[in-house]
Amino acid sequence: MAWLRNLSKFSNIKSSQRPNKVDPFLLLPSFTFFSHFSSQPIEEKPYVKPVEHSTGLEPTKPHEKPRVVVLGSGWAGCRLMKGLDPHIYDIVCVSPRNHMVFTPLLASTCVGTLEFRSVAEPIGRIQPAISREPGSYFFLANCTAIDEHNHMVQCETVTDGEQTIDPWKFTVSYDKLVIALGSHPATFGIQGVNEHAIFLREVHHAQEIRRKLLLNLMLSDVPGIPEEEKQRLLHCVVVGGGPTGVEFSGELSDFIMKDVRQRYTHVKDYIRVTLIEANEILSSFDDRLRLYATKQLTKSGVRLVRGIVKDVKAQKIILNDGTEVPYGLLVWSTGVGPSPIIQSLDLPKAPGGRIGVDEWLRVPSVQDVFSIGDCSGFVESTGRPTLPALAQVAERQGKYLANMLNKIGKAGAGHANSGKEIELGDPFVYKHLGSMATIGRYKALVDLRQSKEGKGIALAGVLSFFIWRSAYITRVVSWRNRFYVFINWITTLVFGRDISRL
Repeated sequence: MAWLRNLSKFSNIKSSQRPNKVDPFLLLPSFTFFSHFSSQPIEEKPYVKPVEHSTGLEPTKPHEKPRVVVLGSGWAGCRLMKGLDPHIYDIVCVSPRNHMVFTPLLASTCVGTLEFRSVAEPIGRIQPAISREPGSYFFLANCTAIDEHNHMVQCETVTDGEQTIDPWKFTVSYDKLVIALGSHPATFGIQGVNEHAIFLREVHHAQEIRRKLLLNLMLSDVPGIPEEEKQRLLHCVVVGGGPTGVEFSGELSDFIMKDVRQRYTHVKDYIRVTLIEANEILSSFDDRLRLYATKQLTKSGVRLVRGIVKDVKAQKIILNDGTEVPYGLLVWSTGVGPSPIIQSLDLPKAPGGRIGVDEWLRVPSVQDVFSIGDCSGFVESTGRPTLPALAQVAERQGKYLANMLNKIGKAGAGHANSGKEIELGDPFVYKHLGSMATIGRYKALVDLRQSKEGKGIALAGVLSFFIWRSAYITRVVSWRNRFYVFINWITTLVFGRDISRL
């Protein structure tokens, strides 16, 4: 059989005759199935672990489009990528998630008011060039180091703990680098927070909260559960009285009043919500609005406790006065701080540990590196205060920097080390547009003052709730997700919240 002899010869080709070109991002096993047709046995070779570091994206050539590398996929990074001109730049995004989270509506997903996909916007929809252009990419990876002298970023792929996949390390060369890595939940060094509390910053956090809440509701209904254990399982504790903590407490109280009391009648009298804050809740809002929020939350059954958490155990937290508070669900929302990767970077720092930037959002003394969002702050030499870690700050910075980089690219200075003499235009100026927060029971707060000491419109009540919903549904990135959000709101109003534990 001629075809069998030819196939046997093919299987015995020497390795030196095979091409040496290897895709650095895809290691495939050798095709040893041809050995079944060979007349001679092939010796099994031991598995050799691939080299940890591999060549990645090489520096761009003068005739090629310059490359902008964006680290992060939050508000700042995604607004920047949306505004960049793909005809001028190749755009590369490195992030451990392939979507942007619309954080103002994240609390609503924890109790089934909205579905999770309604608040997640894929990167490819925000900037289609990343999916279509040959020189633009999205890499599901973490940045591990930055070599600013060689214009190179070191990365490691995200595997979500899969034991069968080894993290792959690679490098990405850049012409312009934008660091938009966001921030990290502030734990203030309190032991047990990372192990036992759940943060509310990502979609998987909301999923974990929802699963834990529904699990505790179902476990508490099992016969034989002691009364004390039932009270602990159904005690939801929220630490942090900022907008996130207050909005989650309001959503949770609505869920209890409208859904739990109807569908878990056996345990409806046991479930409680406690909000712990060291000072005043919603400290950045107008005094009248804070007082209104306090009264409404209390009416909704939320217990407000002023105290400082000293220690966090598996089933209880300990306050600074020694009070022990048992819990079944603990949500931690006490602000943010610099992430470990930001702290490890050898770059100029602003007060508070953020990456220092000048008035044009450039990192001083480092060529072609910019920083925006929660991870950046003005250096002391600018005389400007550090801006708050808000979505509107990050979004405005992303829009400003995108326009500036487009201007640099059009001037022919997009490549590395070529923009020293370019006129950048007006520096970045932030103007606060106001703050909003929902507090449950179809009520919300709208504070349109430009600063805490300034004067402006301050509204509370049902009208503010419709203003809050109208404002945020228009800020959702795509029409697709706006449709999802609107339909979810209507479905919840008519049929109630989805309490399936998936």
